[in-house]
Order: sequence, then C-alpha cells, then structure tokens
Amino acid sequence: MEDSPRLHNFCAGPGALPLEVVRQVRHELPVYKNAGASVMEISHRSDHYTALEESSRAALRRLLGMGSEWHILFLGCGASMQFHQVPLNFLVPGGTADYVVTGIWAKKAHTEAARLGAAHVVASSEGASFTYIPTGWEDQVTGSYVHYTSNNTVCGTQYIETPGVKVPLVCDASSDFLSRPIDLDSHGLIYAGAQKNIGPAGVTVVLVRDDFLGMRNQPLPSMMDYGVHAAKLFNTPPVFAVYVVEKVLRWLEGRGGLEAIRQQNTEKAALLYGRIDATGFYRGTARKADRSMMNVTFRLPTPELEKRFVGEAEQHGLLALKGHRSVGGIRASIYNACPKGSVLELIEFMNYFEAKNG
Repeated sequence: MEDSPRLHNFCAGPGALPLEVVRQVRHELPVYKNAGASVMEISHRSDHYTALEESSRAALRRLLGMGSEWHILFLGCGASMQFHQVPLNFLVPGGTADYVVTGIWAKKAHTEAARLGAAHVVASSEGASFTYIPTGWEDQVTGSYVHYTSNNTVCGTQYIETPGVKVPLVCDASSDFLSRPIDLDSHGLIYAGAQKNIGPAGVTVVLVRDDFLGMRNQPLPSMMDYGVHAAKLFNTPPVFAVYVVEKVLRWLEGRGGLEAIRQQNTEKAALLYGRIDATGFYRGTARKADRSMMNVTFRLPTPELEKRFVGEAEQHGLLALKGHRSVGGIRASIYNACPKGSVLELIEFMNYFEAKNG
C-alpha cells in the first residue's frame, strides 16, 4: 500500500519533524543498528542508548557553543513539570523569585511557583491580551532568579533580545529552542519540551549551569532534584523521544547550525508577515516589534470567515491553522522543520481566499 501524501503541517505542537528524520526513523524502526530489536525495546542501560545520549549531548554542545559547566538532562513529564520543579529547586524558603508573564504558559509557570513561595510578577502583558513583550522592568528585579518564556505559542510573541538582569535567568524555551543562537551566559537554567522544534512529545531538555545547580534547595524528592539527574541516569528516560531528538540535532548541524537556521526562519516569517500586512483583509495580532518567528497569529474580518478559512485550507493540504481555543483566529506554526515551500503554499492560499471573500 502506498503512503498517503505528506501535507503542509502548521501544527503548534507536536510540530513538524524534518522529513529526512522521519524517513530514517521508519527505516530503523524494526531493528536499531545491530541491537537485534527496535530502539523502543532496548535497555536504557545498554551501550546503544548510552551512545545515543552521549551523541545528543555532544551535538547540543556544538550547536550552542556550550562548555563543560553546563549539565544536559533529558527528563520526562513535559515542560509543565518544570513549572513546579524550577521553584521547588531554586525558590529559597523565605526568599523571592521574579516572573515575567507574557502568555498563558508563563502564567501557568507563575501559578505553580506561587504554590511554593513568594513568586512576584515583575511584569505582565495580560492586560493587553498578551499581544506584546513588556520592557522597562529589569531594574525592579529583587528575586534570586527571573523566569521568562522566550516564545509564546498562543498569541505569537517572542523576545527579540535576552532580558538584561543581574540575577540568573530561567527560560522556558519550549517553542523556539534551537531556532536561533542562545545567550547562555545570562542563564542559569533553560528548559524546553521537545515537541515543538527538536523532536516528538515525551522528553524535556533541561540545560542547567553548574554554579546555579549548586544553589538549589536541599533536601528534595529524588525525582525532582536536578542534581540527582545531573549526577547519573536515575530512572528510565524517554528512550524513543531521545533517539529522535538525536537525529534532529544532527539534521540541524547538517543545515549549517543555529545561525543558518535563524536566517531560514527569519526569511519564512518575513514572507508570511509581509502577506498579512499587504492588505487590510488579514490582521496580525501581536505588536510588530514582538512578533514571533515560530507562531504567526492573525485574524480575518469575521469569525465566520476564519472558520471557513481553516476548513478550506485543510482541503488545500494546509493543516492545523486554527488558532488556540483561548483566543481563536488563525495560527501558523512555522518551526525549524516547516519548509519554506509550505509557507509559500499558505501565502498562495491566502491570496486565493482573499480574492474570493475580500
């Protein structure tokens, strides 16, 4: 039986994977190398899996220019677990931490931290429906760390510059991780659910600097202690997800690394935003200076037209363009693996749809 055609995938997460990686996985799925079994069936203590983790860490270090002072962890439970695990480790009893709330996931991160202690909202764009990235708050920081979300998948905003503060930054980079270079020096910890940009759902990559790790609270539950995971392979990791991540990392290196992928992402976003801004029929929802290169959000003149747009787009092979249920509208997620050709197909459909309905 022939495969069904592969369509244009704009899903916000789990997002598109590189076609080359998907084909490699299919080829290797019955038997991984000389293991005699699928990668889903091998021991996480085996030499094969150990080599996978080592290769993944080495690729991350090369891509990010990361030194030995950084620990690289592959944890389960998704980025949402990090909303609790970060303050559990680093929000000192009797102390404070600062949170910048720029979207629903940043708000959830703050809510979890507030369950554990004094988590201050140092800045928020909630009053403007999360349509911009607040600035001018940096001198108001009083906590031991600042938590921020680098890219907001729902409302389509993104930090263009890393916040400049005098305490370690903790970043939820789930939806733009490895879409561009990262200023590591400013951060104590970076975490990212893989399913947006570097792999399938099931694994969260955590990067934690050794000096920041040394500041964590003690004692902690073993599974929630970053130090336990930094010291050894404590429990069964999400083997299959790490296996795919390793392939995506090598794919990124083959594309020229993070500076090259940033240029490609910038070009894709510029094309799509250019079409949105060309007429009054489509209207971007995020402030232009803060627009995301990963999640492009826009509206049409009426909700009825938006519903029709999503339905007809799917008939044209353009998948998952419906905006998040909390805000509506249209959202095109154009992560690393979304090819320029898919963006051009979307623009062509936008031209067609406006000509018919404008």
